Amino acid sequence: MVTRSAVLLVLGRVLIKAFLIALAVVVVYPLVWMLLNGVKSNSELFSNPFAMPIAWKWDNYVTAWNRGVGDYLTTSVLVTVASTIATVFISAWAAYGLTRVNIPFNRVVLVLILGGLMLAPTVALIPLVKMFQSLGLYNNLWALLILYTAFRVPFTTFLIRAYMMDLPAEVDEAASVDGASKARAFWQVILPMCKPILVSTVLLNILFTWNEYLFAMVFTSGGALQTLPVGLTNLMSKHGTDYPVVFAGMAIAAIPVIVLFFAGQRYFIRGLADGVGK
Repeated sequence: MVTRSAVLLVLGRVLIKAFLIALAVVVVYPLVWMLLNGVKSNSELFSNPFAMPIAWKWDNYVTAWNRGVGDYLTTSVLVTVASTIATVFISAWAAYGLTRVNIPFNRVVLVLILGGLMLAPTVALIPLVKMFQSLGLYNNLWALLILYTAFRVPFTTFLIRAYMMDLPAEVDEAASVDGASKARAFWQVILPMCKPILVSTVLLNILFTWNEYLFAMVFTSGGALQTLPVGLTNLMSKHGTDYPVVFAGMAIAAIPVIVLFFAGQRYFIRGLADGVGK
């Protein structure tokens, strides 16, 4: 005989699955719609934007690439990779020093680093422009690299520090007994144990840098220096009537991040849950 609790349990599972399916459709459908509209003609797009393409115009992606998306993509990849590596490396070293090394004024240093979380980029925009102009770094990719790294180090350090705090102290003692220096223990022992949170922070920093618009717009000008968000805005302003090409450019910008998240989702969820939850 089926009990009431068993019926409620099955019903609850069905409702949860239905909710997750609906959520997946809400997230995935706009991406699929964008990809499909990128292979339509302009007239076909306006006549029925929600229908499947009649003639698949893959040359729209080639046109978008030739109109500057390729240059924007190259710049975004360069800035994203460089700033992410710098941010995670500096943050991991800082977290290691704050959790595994007895440094003077440990708490004060931590407060100063985390104080960077309270500084809004828009508030510091004018002083930063003046400073980079005086340093000769304005309209330069070095400006973006420095800014992205500086503004992401506090939060990244916070996540990695929270994860490192839960690692057993016996690990450091064993490394010391084996004759390993602090630097060697950091590279060969602690960092491999922090793989989940490192993957999480890498993905978060990639997502931030890839989609950042304000700094990229203010501190760079010219096609060769523009990242994808600014470049796509220019593409829309110059070729706004050719919407399939614009959609194709947006799809090219979205695909690399989607692939990265699918590749690292297992470590991302685990690392983020452990880092934030401690």
